[in-house]
Amino acid sequence: MAPNAPVRPWRLTIPEEMHAALMRHLFPGDGDEHGAIILAGICESDRGLRLVARELHLAIDGQDYVPGKYGYRMLKAQFIQSRILRARDASLAYLAIHNHGGSTSVAFSPDDFASHERGYPALLDISRGMPVGALVFARQAVAGDLWFAGGKRSVLGEAHVVGTRRQFLFPQPPARGAISDAAYDRQSRLFGDAGQAILAGCRVGIVGLGGAGSILAELLGRLGVGDFVLADPDKVEFSNLPRLIGAKYTDVARSWLPKYLHGRFRKFKVDMAARNIKHANRRAKVMALPRDFVDADVAERFKDCDYLFLAADTMSARLLFNAIVNQYGIPGVQVGAKVPLDGAGQVGDVFCVSRTVRPGHGCLWCNGLINASRLQDEAVPDAIKKGYAYVNDAGVVAPSVVTMNAVACAHAADDFLFHMTGLKHDTAEAGWFRWNARKGTASYDVPRKDAQCLECSGIEGSRLGCGDNFLLPTRPGC
Repeated sequence: MAPNAPVRPWRLTIPEEMHAALMRHLFPGDGDEHGAIILAGICESDRGLRLVARELHLAIDGQDYVPGKYGYRMLKAQFIQSRILRARDASLAYLAIHNHGGSTSVAFSPDDFASHERGYPALLDISRGMPVGALVFARQAVAGDLWFAGGKRSVLGEAHVVGTRRQFLFPQPPARGAISDAAYDRQSRLFGDAGQAILAGCRVGIVGLGGAGSILAELLGRLGVGDFVLADPDKVEFSNLPRLIGAKYTDVARSWLPKYLHGRFRKFKVDMAARNIKHANRRAKVMALPRDFVDADVAERFKDCDYLFLAADTMSARLLFNAIVNQYGIPGVQVGAKVPLDGAGQVGDVFCVSRTVRPGHGCLWCNGLINASRLQDEAVPDAIKKGYAYVNDAGVVAPSVVTMNAVACAHAADDFLFHMTGLKHDTAEAGWFRWNARKGTASYDVPRKDAQCLECSGIEGSRLGCGDNFLLPTRPGC
């Protein structure tokens, strides 16, 4: 542990592709030490500080990473200077990296700490207060020492490698906790008590608690997820009852009330979902927000989730979901079902989808799933509801069936489960799941990627990994 480290431990999120490139560089098979620098966005929330890796700069041996004056090796001054200036100008945190031997445990040496104490106060002056620090990697472990203005320091608590599956890295193997609740015995036989503990400590965000979102809340609650953030501004209506899980007639109307008061006492969908979650897991923490996801203060609550579920189909919700995924390094999934009707009311191919989105993969912008004209429509208050329609005729209500929602949501929740517990294979299918109910066929759509995308690429000016330093596409909150 870093000497005199009074600040709460911080967390680090690294995209899978970046982590793989870094591991190849640090551990090429020569048994030697190598160096690099990561520049990272900053996310501050009620859970503390999290850094989101945005840029990886690999140091060339003998040119950028040379024999040290006090220790074994060091990053050359010119290599450091250009990166610390970039960190300052881009408002990113600076993290110097090297590796040690070993596998599941790693720590800084006394020489490492002495180097930090010599150099980091000066780097803090150059960075104009942006955090500076260091990471030391073993093959399956990482330790970190982060410095802040005013002489405060903090150690790394854990790092998450986000890709097809989530990998957890610690300075040393965490102590095993108590055995999981007996209620989860059958499912924990699949992923163990450690996997159940991951679910219990996980925060998920669900946007939209209608037909799909209510199913997701039920499934995740019963899996034992411990922390929820829910957002939906709508109240339940009679037409919702057949497809809202756990919905009751009394959620819509109470027979003893005059009809003109029924609307006032209808339950919010988020409150119904929170009730279902609590029935499934009384220890779960639930923040139920009867508000629109795109309100700035509501979106703020989602930026430090571990996983996001988008079950609302407005373009503004898609835009914001896509932005948070890429900007804050949070994996997520967009679910939905579509029943297309032609002008004569004839039903076309009925299908449901589960589209996994993570930093740099499955971007909704790249795949044409954010329609600019519909975004413009939704900006007009009277036209907001048009964003939920699947047909051009504003007078036609889109069909919705609970079984179709269930297919998409079960697939998405299962994907989440195997991602979080690390059971998904590295070579698992990365395409988007599509079920055609009329044809009885399942298929996968391969998502496209635009190398110049300002949402998901690493080009200059993109939002990828920028954290709090990039504005989200929200509207001012109430």
